[in-house]
Order: sequence, then C-alpha cells, then structure tokens
Amino acid sequence: MGQKTIYFLCTGNSCRSQMAEGFGKQYLGDHYRVLSAGMEKHGVNPLAVQVMAEVGVDISGQTSKLIDPTILNHADLVVTLCSDAEKRCPITPPQVARQHWPFPDPAVATGSSSERLQAFREVRDGIKARIIAFDNLEAGQKNH
Repeated sequence: MGQKTIYFLCTGNSCRSQMAEGFGKQYLGDHYRVLSAGMEKHGVNPLAVQVMAEVGVDISGQTSKLIDPTILNHADLVVTLCSDAEKRCPITPPQVARQHWPFPDPAVATGSSSERLQAFREVRDGIKARIIAFDNLEAGQKNH
C-alpha cells in the first residue's frame, strides 16, 4: 500500500494550514503525503514563515494553493483548521476521513509586532502539539 494523503485546509492557505503542512512533513512525512490548501489563496504569511523558522521548520518554499478537488476526493484524511474551512469545505466521498482541529487565525491578531508574533507562536505550538498527538495515536494503532 502506498503513502496515505493528509490534506490540511483553512480559509486562505496562508497561516494555519501552511504551518500544519510544515509540521506534517516533519512528523508524518514517512507515512503521509502532506498537502495543504485553502478556500481562497491569500499567499503564505511572512509571520508564519518566521515563527516556523524559529523552531527549525522551513516553509518559505511552500505556496498558497486553492483546494484541488482531485486531491480532496482521494485523500485519506482531510483536516480543517478553522470553522470557515469546516463549513465551506466541499462534500467528500465516504472513504475520505475528516477531522476538525480548530485554531484561531493569527493573521487577524492586533497589537504590537511582538503581540502579533506571540499570536502566531501560540497557534504554531498548538498545531505542532496536535500533529504530534495524531502521530502518536497513529503509531499506537499500528503497534496493536
């Protein structure tokens, strides 16, 4: 059996899904083809690139993409990272598993530059923890 595909989705494919793709490739890349997309295409947010680089994950080469219906309909798992993506995500075939991991949009954070960066770091750390938990769950299921 080939690699499974996990597809991370958020509104603009600029922050949350980009960070999830970066961590997904780092932690799940041996077992999953990790992709991301958005309902819209907003471009990769430079603050997302910056906070991921702080933890050694380079997402600077990733691009903002719209949902590809072929990938969506053939993915093994689709993960929505915001309520907007969960509501607007097209219907998938029954064999495509779906999970919702809601995270706030750090791009709408206000305040000083350090406060905005902190919002990105909090979302980054939450996504990382969720992907590690998912990886541990997957590994546990394979060992039983």
